[in-house]
Amino acid sequence: MKKIGLLSDTHGFLDDAVFRHFEDCDEIWHAGDFGPDVAEPLAAFKPLRGVYGNIDTQDIRQQFPEHNRFMCEDVDVWMTHIGGYPGRYSSLVKPEIYTKPPQLFICGHSHILKVIYDDKIKCLHINPGAAGKHGWHKKRTLIRFCISEEKIHTLAVIELGNR
Repeated sequence: MKKIGLLSDTHGFLDDAVFRHFEDCDEIWHAGDFGPDVAEPLAAFKPLRGVYGNIDTQDIRQQFPEHNRFMCEDVDVWMTHIGGYPGRYSSLVKPEIYTKPPQLFICGHSHILKVIYDDKIKCLHINPGAAGKHGWHKKRTLIRFCISEEKIHTLAVIELGNR
């Protein structure tokens, strides 16, 4: 079993509470728009997977891919920053998501927290919302969940407070 801490759209702001909420996690996943001074402290704290977002500079783009597809506890995971939603996937992912769907699709970008099961492709879609202070969202959010035996479970939404 792996415990995952998921966040996105920090835009250079890393709340100290992230470390407390992700203390028991095995890995941290960041769905893009890190901004400056975020990746290093996260990577020093726990193993970090991520993708770059549209605001990220070359240093982040050299460390993280645009799309990150990997296996975690026998679950096919695809993480990208701009991915859209079930029924409205981005043109960047649409061809592959319908021909070779993952079991878990993670994206950021919209600053809107959503957890939706896409019945059409049998895939759980997660957008953790935004953990940073830049943007139009009202609440800063994180998600914590577990993956074991090909199942995604024990999902918790964490509010960090107002933007």
